[in-house]
Amino acid sequence: MSIVRNAIPLVVLTGVLSGCAGLQKSDWPTCAAVGGVTGAALGAFESSSYAGWGALIAATTAGGYCWAQGQGQEVVTQVEVEEPMVPSIDPAPAETLRVELDVKFDFDRQVVKPESYADIRDVAEFMKQFPQTTTVVEGHTDAVGTEAYNQSLSERRAMAVREVLVSEFGIQPGRVDAIGFGEARPVADNDSEEGRAINRRVEAVVEARVE
Repeated sequence: MSIVRNAIPLVVLTGVLSGCAGLQKSDWPTCAAVGGVTGAALGAFESSSYAGWGALIAATTAGGYCWAQGQGQEVVTQVEVEEPMVPSIDPAPAETLRVELDVKFDFDRQVVKPESYADIRDVAEFMKQFPQTTTVVEGHTDAVGTEAYNQSLSERRAMAVREVLVSEFGIQPGRVDAIGFGEARPVADNDSEEGRAINRRVEAVVEARVE
């Protein structure tokens, strides 16, 4: 009968230890220590009939500890989360605003006609709206007369328009230059009166960039 009593705990012990085999290797030293301490305490009994049951209790204690430790193990899975792609937005291109001036003159004259003042005023208002702007006033003539005379006449016409911008409409002198090209840059046929009237002119362009 004592043999059966001793065998049963050993069979149970084998099953408990097999259950612990599923734990991680890192838990075995602790499990073994728990089992050893419990077994040593019960092994102090001299009766062989209690020795087997002591082994069973020791194994059960160790197995329970190992099971509790195994339950505490958490599996951490790293999940990489990709940030959504933010489409790049290109800045809007700068807009260029432009105003043009075309003042016509009578033959062999440099006086600005009254009807041209409205156009000159528009240029002045544009330059006041955009204080960083500057301009170059360009004078031209038809082909009647000598080149030297027409060169001088074109310069006087350019200066006349510049004077209106500065004196009449308040544009700072440093923002307006004047230059004459004489008869060198016709835009129409100088063989006709209509063409020569078109060539007797002063032109200017003002541009402003708006972001």
